[in-house]
Parts: sequence; structure tokens; C-alpha cells
Amino acid sequence: MTARLSRRLLIGATLALPVVRPSWASADPVAALKAAFDNEVGGPSAPADRAAQALAAGREMLLPRLDRPQTFLLVDRAEDPQGQWVHVAVGGPGAFRWKILGSGRTSTGRRGRFDHYLTPLGVVEHDGGILGWRAEGTPNSNGIRGLGVRGMRIWDFGWRQAQTGWLARPEMREIRLLVHATDPVHLEPRLGTPASKGCIRVSSRMNRFLDRHAILDAAYLAAAPSDRRIAALLPPDGTPSPLAGRFVAVVETA
Repeated sequence: MTARLSRRLLIGATLALPVVRPSWASADPVAALKAAFDNEVGGPSAPADRAAQALAAGREMLLPRLDRPQTFLLVDRAEDPQGQWVHVAVGGPGAFRWKILGSGRTSTGRRGRFDHYLTPLGVVEHDGGILGWRAEGTPNSNGIRGLGVRGMRIWDFGWRQAQTGWLARPEMREIRLLVHATDPVHLEPRLGTPASKGCIRVSSRMNRFLDRHAILDAAYLAAAPSDRRIAALLPPDGTPSPLAGRFVAVVETA
């Protein structure tokens, strides 16, 4: 993340893509969301063994926290020749079947470069206590739009402890943990390799999908009727899933 952070909300700035809008009232919400992902994101699939390992690790972390079926973001920070992957998944208590709905390439914290941290393992919650924002899309001095084009959503998880990636004796320090898009021309083609300062980078298409269907926004949806700031941040073309959740689980597959 190299662009200067701005808190200005860009209402209605999300770029439009052709969308097959799910009819939640008449559809199986899991199947409908899977179809929406295939239509709106698509792209390569994660290796099946890696995806299964990530889902098992995510389930172990999240099962005690879920009181109903819901979506979550599952990030695999493993530095592997097959790449780094982010998965949109669904899970729930009891006999609910946990499933990955779709995957995309991601970049997490990079080792060996000053001021870069390893993205912290574990679960973070998007609980509505921090207001996210939208990217302005302004290039920095190197021509890089570090948070993506104008209107891309930024989810803010606050200050988190993360391990330094450049010191011979690693230390734990605080970073601001975000989920965000990146420059679509210069940096998005590099997704799949560690590259960030500790944040979680996703593609533009993944960003729009998470935003449009409220994958991480259950708390925001509940707060929006009484909080104008949150209502203004949610996309005007949104079709929130009834499975909307609030968690990100960061794992590292073997």
C-alpha cells in the first residue's frame, strides 16, 4: 500500500460491471452466491489440496465464533510456487457444510524489505467499530494507485501486531491491517506473490464482489439504518447476501 490514505468517502463511485443479480428470496443463497462469484470474478482456481487445507484451518479458527451460517474471507499467506490465494467461503455451526465459493490471487506481507511485515495469522472481525473508506484512485509520485482505482473499497481492521519481515531478529510491531485492491495495471498482475507491507491485496473484481454482496459487512448492514456514514459507504448497486458475514481468517498452508 503506497498511496496516501484518505478518509473522504466517494459515494456511488464503485465501477460497474455486468452483473447477474441473485434473487435471494427464491434461490439457495449458497448456490446463488457461487454463481455470482463465477460471473463477477471468475479467473483461475486455487489448487484443490491447498484450498482444502486452508478451509480446514479456517474452520478450526472460526467454528467457535459462528452462531449462524455466514460468509468469510480466507487468506492463505503461504509463500508457495503455486501462489498466494484468497478464498470467499461460507461456514456455520452444527452440521452446516463449509465450502469455498471461489478463489482469487492475493498478495500479503513481504519478507526481506524494509518496513514490510508478515500479515498476521489468525481471525480479525469487521465489527462496525471502524469506518472504512473508498479509494480516490490518485497515482503517487511513481504513478501507482496503491489502493486501486477510484471507488475501490477499503476494509479497515485497525491496529494489529505483526512480525517484522526484514530484521535478522524479528520483532512484533503494530500495523494498520487493511483489505484493499491495488493498481490494476502495475501491481494487480503480480498478485499471487508476497508484496504488501502487511495488508491483504485483492483484485479489482474481487474487491467489487466483496463490496457488492456484503461478504464482510454484516455489522455494517445492521448499523446502516441509524448511521449515515456507514449507509453512505455501502454501494448503491449492492445486493447484500443473506449470508453476509464479518470475519477474515489468515492461515498458512504447509
